[in-house]
Amino acid sequence: MSLLRTHRDFRLFWIGETINRFGSAISSVALPLVAISMLDATTFEVGLLTAAAWAPWLLIGLPTGAWIDRVRRRPLMLVSSAVSGLLLAMVPLAGLVPLAGDVLTIEFLLVIAGLVGAASVVFQTAYTAYLPTLLDPSDHAEGNAKLHGSASAAQIAGLGCGGLLVQFAGAANALFVDAASFLVALGCLAAIRFRERRTNAPRQAGAIREGIRLVAHDVWLRTLTIFGAVSNLALMGYQAIVVVFLVREAGLTAGTVGTLIAAASSGGVLGALVGRRTMRFGTARALLLCELGLPTLALLIPLGGASPWFYLVGAFGVSLGVVGGNVVKATFLQSYCPPDLFGRLTATNAFVNYGTIPLGALLGGTLGQTLGLTPALWITTAGAPLAGLVLLASPIRGRRDLPTHQGTGVPGTTADSSRIRTA
Repeated sequence: MSLLRTHRDFRLFWIGETINRFGSAISSVALPLVAISMLDATTFEVGLLTAAAWAPWLLIGLPTGAWIDRVRRRPLMLVSSAVSGLLLAMVPLAGLVPLAGDVLTIEFLLVIAGLVGAASVVFQTAYTAYLPTLLDPSDHAEGNAKLHGSASAAQIAGLGCGGLLVQFAGAANALFVDAASFLVALGCLAAIRFRERRTNAPRQAGAIREGIRLVAHDVWLRTLTIFGAVSNLALMGYQAIVVVFLVREAGLTAGTVGTLIAAASSGGVLGALVGRRTMRFGTARALLLCELGLPTLALLIPLGGASPWFYLVGAFGVSLGVVGGNVVKATFLQSYCPPDLFGRLTATNAFVNYGTIPLGALLGGTLGQTLGLTPALWITTAGAPLAGLVLLASPIRGRRDLPTHQGTGVPGTTADSSRIRTA
């Protein structure tokens, strides 16, 4: 039977996270429009908003992972949800007070984006470490598939509703919906009956270094981390310029572009199912299919100037592969990594992987300006399947399944991990 029917706590967790993702998708549309429509922000200032949201992963990601491995995760998720909701509500409230121009400024938005980003670091790191404790190991694959699939669907719906809310209620007021989504997520988390066991783990000197060594000394974790960084560089490279390409080169209207992007993103819903179902033929094989095979369709995206159908098929394939691969990787990590190191593993991965996101956006913009949009898209979309070569150059290439426990993979590759696990 489905976990959503038989597991009350997971059902609450799933509902809260899905609604949260829906609200976050609305904010991804509304917050930049607040800067543009209400504050007449420059392109550079709008870019700073994105940077401010991601910068906390580089600034506090590693120490957050070490901290979360020593405490219970659910209370941190509750506090993070409450803080995020209150911060986002401050933006439309600032627009309502007298002399709002003195309150609602680009500097104010940058502070809000940075603080919400910091709360997101805490929530996401705790969330990733909490899920394996909520479910039995045999349910990890199904749980990951349902969470990733609903997150993709919520993002599609949120992007579409975000545009409508901004049009009819105003950009600032649309943020009330995201603020409310955090409060709903908080209520769902609070209703979960499962309680983590208390931990008395003392603060350890060098805890951050342990997380880094765990990734650096383990061939499986190292491979997936490097792959994620290279893949994000390519993905953000083309995503940073594809909207401009579709408008200027393909001659599409803004409404059509939005519809195409939403339709392409629906591949993520199917990807959650594909990732789980293909694991029965081998987790290593499923990973190669999702992360190397399907992303080759990205090479159709630069042909979107001739027909938008090329973009739709290419971007749909990439979305399908990315989400499918994420399901496989999440299930692997939950069984492979020692629970007491999971927070540090998550933070180390995020530090490396998310660190390439702003670099990818900068790369795409620079190539688009110097070489033109179509040549820039050929270069950046080629990086999507080429990133999969990192997996082919690793022991994953010759295996049916990824290992399920440290020390069961390639001999000699996890010798240091046993020392880390007991440090």
